[in-house]
Amino acid sequence: MKRTKRSYLILLTLLLSGSLAFAQQQKIEFTEFDLTNGLHVILHEDHSTPIVSVSVMYHVGSKNEQPNRTGFAHFFEHLMFEGTKNIPRGEYAKYVEKAGGTLNANTSADRTYYYEVLPSNQLEMGLWLESERMLHAKVDSIGIATQKKVVIEEKKQSYDNRPYGSLLIEVMKRAFKVHPYRWTTIGDPDHIRAAKDEEFQHFYNQFYVPNNAVLVIAGDIQPETTRQLVEKYFGDIPAGKEEIYRPNVVEPPLNGEIRDTIFDNIQVPLVLHAYRTPAMGTDDYYAIDMLSTLLSDGHSSRLYKALVDNQQIAMQVGSFPLPYKDPSVSIVLALPNMGKDIAELEEAMINEIDKVKTQLIDEREFQKLRNKFENDFINSNSRIARRANNLARYYTYFGNTNLINTELDKYMAVTREDIKGVANKYFTKDNRVVLYYLPKK
Repeated sequence: MKRTKRSYLILLTLLLSGSLAFAQQQKIEFTEFDLTNGLHVILHEDHSTPIVSVSVMYHVGSKNEQPNRTGFAHFFEHLMFEGTKNIPRGEYAKYVEKAGGTLNANTSADRTYYYEVLPSNQLEMGLWLESERMLHAKVDSIGIATQKKVVIEEKKQSYDNRPYGSLLIEVMKRAFKVHPYRWTTIGDPDHIRAAKDEEFQHFYNQFYVPNNAVLVIAGDIQPETTRQLVEKYFGDIPAGKEEIYRPNVVEPPLNGEIRDTIFDNIQVPLVLHAYRTPAMGTDDYYAIDMLSTLLSDGHSSRLYKALVDNQQIAMQVGSFPLPYKDPSVSIVLALPNMGKDIAELEEAMINEIDKVKTQLIDEREFQKLRNKFENDFINSNSRIARRANNLARYYTYFGNTNLINTELDKYMAVTREDIKGVANKYFTKDNRVVLYYLPKK
């Protein structure tokens, strides 16, 4: 069909106005149930590709550690690949790789996540692997000694010897005084060195239990058959007997700006503001997330246009809220151009934030922001593995798996007035940590 010039203009107008969505949001169907041992199970059927994602999210992160034994959650992310009672040491990953699949794990302040993506005819093997990890993991002196070296070396390589590697560590220990968010997932190497084998065994017994986990199976599955396999491999794993430690700490207000200087092995200085902000899932969090994107996402963002393009005072800018289950921080940072004064750069950052506080963003900019969040949200569920992760996260963090279908509505409910409101409420001098990173030279 021949398209006229007028047709293209109409299409462009619809796109800019947001009347034509980037993609149609498809409702993600799932079923969920609990085993008698407390394991929560989520099944999502999708036959578009012959793959399956098998994942387990344990509701344990660095937040669940003791102040004198930090780094345990991340340590277990490594230790859980050592092997099990029925899987020889060092062989765990080979099962998946030989089957043509992939596997990995990651840790945050609030949870630890393990997953395999496999050909769908290998579903049973994936379930066996994760059940072995839950029931029979090798928490012994050999594996503990091996992984102590690994995580201590990781701290050196990824934090101590990397430019700006200590950034999050330095921010969090100033932003929090009583909440366990004051330390990061990497923890303190001295705590790992000092910990005895029985302390690691206790951590495993307390947190790596079915009643502290959610199992998500997504992809090319038959739900009834899959449910039978879940019962077969996980049904007889005993529930944990200990009370699961959940810190219940309310961090007092910051009550005044905290300002400090960090001298690092860097060539370019950096200025950072960290503002104390509310937890994920709150109305204000969604508004802050949109504010952060407005400030620094892409070359058309507020900070980039003002500081990089127009004033040419910065070479790079960034802004992002940390997605934590409890109240956390939102970070704004910038790196100055060569020869530019870092204090002048900080003043320019503050001026741009002040504009959001005093003026509503215009309708066109706001619609562009809404379109981006709609597009990003839909893309976040475009792949089986990401869908599985989201299903696990919504259940673990909020006890509401269906947020995978409805959370976009919370972003779309944010108004221009809400964005202005959170900028005034949280992005204040008395509610921030300011760090200058300067070269040691």
